[in-house]
Amino acid sequence: MSFSGSIVQNTPYLFPGALPGISVLSPDKFQAWDEFIMACPEATFFHRAGWKQVIEQAFGHKTWFLYIEEGGCIQGVLPLAEIDSLLFGHSLSALPFCVYGGIAAISDDARIRLDQAAQMLATYLKVDYLEYRHLHPFHHDWPTKDLYVTFRKTMDSDVEQNMLAIPRKQRAMVRKGMKYELQSYLDQDTDHFFRAYSASVHRLGTPVFSRKYFRLLKSVFAEDCELLIITKDENVVSAVMSFYFRDEVLPYYGGGTDAARDLAGNDFMYWELMRRACERGYRVFDFGRSKRGTGSYSFKKNWGFEPQPLFYEYQLHQAKTIPEHNPLNPKYQLFIKAWQKMPLALANMLGPHIVKNLG
Repeated sequence: MSFSGSIVQNTPYLFPGALPGISVLSPDKFQAWDEFIMACPEATFFHRAGWKQVIEQAFGHKTWFLYIEEGGCIQGVLPLAEIDSLLFGHSLSALPFCVYGGIAAISDDARIRLDQAAQMLATYLKVDYLEYRHLHPFHHDWPTKDLYVTFRKTMDSDVEQNMLAIPRKQRAMVRKGMKYELQSYLDQDTDHFFRAYSASVHRLGTPVFSRKYFRLLKSVFAEDCELLIITKDENVVSAVMSFYFRDEVLPYYGGGTDAARDLAGNDFMYWELMRRACERGYRVFDFGRSKRGTGSYSFKKNWGFEPQPLFYEYQLHQAKTIPEHNPLNPKYQLFIKAWQKMPLALANMLGPHIVKNLG
């Protein structure tokens, strides 16, 4: 298919030569898109239309939320975002800043056509690579990373049974937090959360997202984005931002202050989230993505969760190898050590300018 010609304004086609029937998401289709997401078994929270607004407004990246319709009904979606960075390269991904993504469709035809459209778009944009973040393998012949796993588990409907399902040593840590009389509450403002989260990632030597990003997440996803704050004597100990989707709860951004370790603040926090979600009728606890061999990987295993592989697949275009933009890459070790020594206020100011291009 040719890429010749010019883009016609107000056309559903995305770029010269785009496949007929492939459209780009516009505000008047947000509701129909999300209704499809809620009904499609392959879809996740990270397929929701709100990510278009979040990624565009928080980071300034171009998005291409593709969908295909038949008879006025959506058959499949593919949310994509383009990142063009001098430091980290030029990519088209489904979906950056999200642990899951890729194609969600109810027919093989829709799945194939969306995939073809994405590959054509990647060629048109001259990106280094096209990336899908699938829960299950899709392109068996594309290069993949054997790095990321996710931890998901069905909760019991009884709170006490969930407590007993936690292995003994980890259960003791939860009870330690209870012994210290830690308290929890839900917050509508992101300031207390940001204080705990930014301190936590700074200790790890990782740049933090902007305050604007977290405010947007809370604003866009509203009651499906929840902030749980843990305190001791009214002082913030730890905090977590979680997403709710169908019958699932996903603790996504979490961290603690310096006091969290001694008080078992993070252990108590995740138990409180599990307890609250269970009491509200949620049935799946999604502990999220971790890299193999890291502290977070071990922490989640300690809770009795088993790792499930994630299939991050890459179609190489201008690039010769798949990207390795992660803290385990040896070339970032000096940067990490320097970042840890940087004053927190300065790290919080500089971090968003770096992390927005990492995806």
